[in-house]
Amino acid sequence: MLRHLFTLIWNRKRANLLLISEIFFSFVVLFVVGVVLITTAENYLTPHGFNYNEVWRLQVRAGQGLKMPRAELDEVLRHVKALPGVRTVALTSGNVPFVFSTNNSEFSYQGKKSPVTNVYDADDHYLEAMQLHLREGRWFGPAEDGSNHRPVVISQDLRQSLFGNGPAVGKVFTYLNPGKDPKPEHQFLVMGVVDNVRMSSDFNAAEPSVWNRLIPFDTTHWETANVLVRVAPGEGGALQEKIARTVAGVTRQWTTEVRVVNDDRLNRRRYTLVPVVGLSIVGLFLIINVALGLFGVLWYNISQRRAEIGLRRAMGATGAGIGWQFLGEMMVVTTFGVSLGSLLAAQFPLLNAFDLPAHPYLLAIGGAAGAVYLITALCAWQPSQLAAGIQPAVALREE
Repeated sequence: MLRHLFTLIWNRKRANLLLISEIFFSFVVLFVVGVVLITTAENYLTPHGFNYNEVWRLQVRAGQGLKMPRAELDEVLRHVKALPGVRTVALTSGNVPFVFSTNNSEFSYQGKKSPVTNVYDADDHYLEAMQLHLREGRWFGPAEDGSNHRPVVISQDLRQSLFGNGPAVGKVFTYLNPGKDPKPEHQFLVMGVVDNVRMSSDFNAAEPSVWNRLIPFDTTHWETANVLVRVAPGEGGALQEKIARTVAGVTRQWTTEVRVVNDDRLNRRRYTLVPVVGLSIVGLFLIINVALGLFGVLWYNISQRRAEIGLRRAMGATGAGIGWQFLGEMMVVTTFGVSLGSLLAAQFPLLNAFDLPAHPYLLAIGGAAGAVYLITALCAWQPSQLAAGIQPAVALREE
């Protein structure tokens, strides 16, 4: 039976080549959409690695043309931390979670190169404010005031890329191109390792990260300071207003903006979802058009093969046998298209494209193949039933 189907397909190779092409491109579209959706879903289900609930971010700005001494900034932060409802306050860099601001670099250790790594500045209270989970070592603190190297805490994925399965705490790494005589502040001493974090959005994968210690009581003058504040559950607008008044009360030339980190997360989520939803809608419309095209082509093929169908019925073929013959032909044609698409899709995990692991690609290949077979079977079912209902006398009389 299978050999007979191949013969029938070969006899109509020109028409079937067009069907194979349609199925091939349908598979490719479903594969691409599947990879995006599977990767996005897996990222969404992965823990963030920190607790963004009850965390606010403050952006404190000096007056126009002015800068804020670090000692005066620390005084402001002490007043904010003393407010009822404030649990802890942490000074950090501008790339706080879920905002459109990044700071990244590459590092090396004994010939091993890190991927592009997010770099955060953090003070001694950052761990408490963000509730990161320490896997090894500890967070930096006052004991590092006299360190000859820059104390840092790194994420688990950065640890894996630089140190593998060996110990990381106490090791010193540098920038990728540190020069012949790197400065002490460009040599990073690992104090601890935390879980992987996803600070970009709900749908982004975890990225290697490093937190540099902000040295207290330095002589830096800031134009803008970014502060993370962990508050008690249930706090809202009243406390935000108190914080703004407190900053203005300590130094009337400074202004502050208070934002809820969870609101930033929801806002970033909307921006991230737009391209994913758009790609899914385009893929859906394309598949619908392909399905309609397949249905029309099959319907036309049956009308062109009425004499063949009538002859087969006159020779004793049953209506069910005719229906299964047409359905079988389409399944074989679909197999050709899916096989070609699978060969193309298999190159992505083999080449490690887009730095994704293999399993999203493999799941997308399986899902795309199943969807194509299902669509083809649904499109072929009604035309095959139409072919099964053709009476031999009517078909041969028309010829």
